[in-house]
Amino acid sequence: MRPTPDRVRETLFNWLAHFWDGVFTGRRVLDLFAGTGALGFEAASRGVETAQMVEQAPAALAGLRAVQARLKAPAVRIHAGEACAFLRAQPAPSYDLIMLDPPFGAGWLPRLLPLLERAALPGGLLYLESEAPLEALPPDWTLLRQGRAGQVHFGLIRFAAMQKNMNNDGFMTP
Repeated sequence: MRPTPDRVRETLFNWLAHFWDGVFTGRRVLDLFAGTGALGFEAASRGVETAQMVEQAPAALAGLRAVQARLKAPAVRIHAGEACAFLRAQPAPSYDLIMLDPPFGAGWLPRLLPLLERAALPGGLLYLESEAPLEALPPDWTLLRQGRAGQVHFGLIRFAAMQKNMNNDGFMTP
């Protein structure tokens, strides 16, 4: 397990505050490979409507449930299961943000990328952590911001299908 470092988490939420005009209320967030839940719990603390966490490791699930109970976090929902299966089961897009921090070196990205748009709402964003620079994205996706902390590369992406009526800063245009 490799929790997102504090400074990277701060950067992500500063980016989101910029692109969402500081409004987290009403947003629905999906935290795949939740691990410690640092990203999902941070989103919940900022007032999102739902922070759906997906995790399959039993020890991590127990930790997530303990923290959820301790914080009395009603916006947090925890799903025990595999990420691809969770995405395939989505009946309709419903998330404003998908946070994706899969185990490095396990070949998750090629399996997940084709499934992500099943879950993202129009205008949806993807936060991605990777062991390599974020260069191999589908050509019609827009990398809005990126950074690096040690061996971790991270970025904020807008899905291709979501780009209609968006300017280069990611805001809706008339």
